[in-house]
Amino acid sequence: MPHISPEASTIAERVEAFVREDVAPYEHDPRCGSHGPSDELAIELRDLARQRGLLVPHIREDGSYFSHAETALILRKSGLSPLGPIACHVMAPDEGNMYLLGKVGDAMIKERFLAPMVAGDARSAFFMTEPAEDGGAGSDPSLMQTTCKMDGNHWVINGRKAFITGAEGAKVGIVIAKSEELGSEGGACMFLVDLPDPAIRIERVLDTIDSSMPGGHAVIAIENLRVPADQMLGDAGEGFKYAQIRLAPARLTHCMRWLGVAERAQEIATDYACRRQAFGKQLIDHEGVGFMLAQNKIDLKACALMIDWCAEILDSGDLGTTESSMAKTFVAETLFQVADRCVQTMGGTGVTGDTIVEQLFREIRAFRIYDGPTEVHKWSLAKKIKRDWRESQV
Repeated sequence: MPHISPEASTIAERVEAFVREDVAPYEHDPRCGSHGPSDELAIELRDLARQRGLLVPHIREDGSYFSHAETALILRKSGLSPLGPIACHVMAPDEGNMYLLGKVGDAMIKERFLAPMVAGDARSAFFMTEPAEDGGAGSDPSLMQTTCKMDGNHWVINGRKAFITGAEGAKVGIVIAKSEELGSEGGACMFLVDLPDPAIRIERVLDTIDSSMPGGHAVIAIENLRVPADQMLGDAGEGFKYAQIRLAPARLTHCMRWLGVAERAQEIATDYACRRQAFGKQLIDHEGVGFMLAQNKIDLKACALMIDWCAEILDSGDLGTTESSMAKTFVAETLFQVADRCVQTMGGTGVTGDTIVEQLFREIRAFRIYDGPTEVHKWSLAKKIKRDWRESQV
């Protein structure tokens, strides 16, 4: 088991109490729409967390982070409600964006862009994925169509982006584009931009199966966006490398939050099965139901162990794409089965809005796509297996 400090344990306990007692009652608030909670509601929830000293609870007051193993526990507790990570300001894409800027940003970027995010005064968006109809980058970043080129002391960016979470209402944007100056084989560049900007236009906000993230998921047109040279994140041509700095830990924090979501679904389904009577006994006493909940308990523990294993590796500074792909694939697929069994346990009630289990099922289904579909991660792992085999033959 990973080491969890008393300080982190206390924070996690406070987060759990806050989410259960103060945040969960908002789950049926009319401001929770098909494109996520409104900014009005998100601000109200963040204010509650701020009052209780639980805004970005995985970051200490001095700016230092808890270990990834400790963060796993804290974010898991925030996930006991789909609104919990929003209230605590640890939801994607903000959590991953804050991590990236903390790792790569210079003093100016940290003061101008990171500080308002950590303070809970700004949401952010990560502009990477591109529309499939354009042949743009998705799981394959080499297909990136968005370009950037120098013009005096500015970079000019043009392109389209898709599935950009939280773009509507965001104040900070991280835009990744391929540099024309570096040639067709050159790398990508990342830029920090203030939002809204007239050069970044929301074409539409997509209607998707999930509804937990403020601003939803948008298709974006970027037309002659001018960004001062000092707002480039890190060095030119290193954008894809920086994306991996962000994505590998972000896959793991996704797992942390959604584990909390699945645990909440299990709680609700268990309560239902223990109260509901059918054919002369409680539902849980029927093996067809009781065994589903038993399997869920096994699977939830397995997911927790997988997350803890990867968190310890990340704390050692040696987490690679192999481990993060394994964790993301296993946890996403396993939690989907957990959520599905919860719906099945509850029968007709499980597919209604009378409880939050129906939404939790939809949210976890989408998680199988977030940060790379399962099949892409398995493909990457298969390539690694083949490469290792070849090396073993030398």
